[in-house]
Amino acid sequence: MSLRARLWLLCVVVGGATALSQNSSSKANASQNSLSVHGSLEPGAVSNGVYRNPSLGFTCTIPGGWVLRTDEINSEHDGKGANDGKAPPQSAGSGRVLLAAFSRPPLARGEDVNASILIAAESVAAYPGLKDAAQYFGPLTEVAKAQGFQVDEEPYEFAVGAKTLARGDFEKNVGSRVMHQSTLVMLARSYAVSFTFIGGTEAEVEELIENLTFLSQPAKH
Repeated sequence: MSLRARLWLLCVVVGGATALSQNSSSKANASQNSLSVHGSLEPGAVSNGVYRNPSLGFTCTIPGGWVLRTDEINSEHDGKGANDGKAPPQSAGSGRVLLAAFSRPPLARGEDVNASILIAAESVAAYPGLKDAAQYFGPLTEVAKAQGFQVDEEPYEFAVGAKTLARGDFEKNVGSRVMHQSTLVMLARSYAVSFTFIGGTEAEVEELIENLTFLSQPAKH
């Protein structure tokens, strides 16, 4: 299953009453969380509640008290257990989750949607003919609709500071609640980088998007 499809399945799950089983790890809740480098993709790191990726040129503030699950989700994507400690090298067409943060642990039940921030990168080589970020929403929307999401807003240009990305908005009824999801996409360093924000209201999603900041000048690769 592609990384894109796995992320959408994850989005469906986090909005419901139950979620993916949690593999507890001290690394997931540490104040600093540095991922291993796979190929030429710089994974970035979390420090003092902020995810930083100088190579891709952005930072993302993680709300206080949130749970990090980046390592676990990447381990599941690799087909290995979260505690194996070894992840196989990624192929050119695969991707990596750079950040997976949730407002509560997966097993913790709540009446509201489990707000989330998911940042991932996939090689553009996996999408022949991909020339701009808006085209990424073609296959993305197909997966979204297959998982019961409705397109709330067709892809459009969206500015985050001085950076312009492609953005698409979706929603899905999950029991007595509505899960709102917005995904922003940019092409950088031969990767399609997606920023997905999930919340129980449109206002909550907008607040999460405000945590994303782009650097004036990305670090040289």
